[in-house]
Amino acid sequence: MNWGSLDQFLAMGGYATYVWGSYIVSVLVLAVEVVLLRRRHRTLRAGAGRSAQQPDTVA
Repeated sequence: MNWGSLDQFLAMGGYATYVWGSYIVSVLVLAVEVVLLRRRHRTLRAGAGRSAQQPDTVA
């Protein structure tokens, strides 16, 4: 593919809405995934710390 200018590149031959929209959605989904993974990691580490501090009980 050969684009003569930046405007032509950004227009993507008339499909800019689909091309750039898919890139934006993909980046947003990946960013949300990273945030959720970090939150879950933090929660699991805090839970592991709490369970490690509790004495073992034998039934």
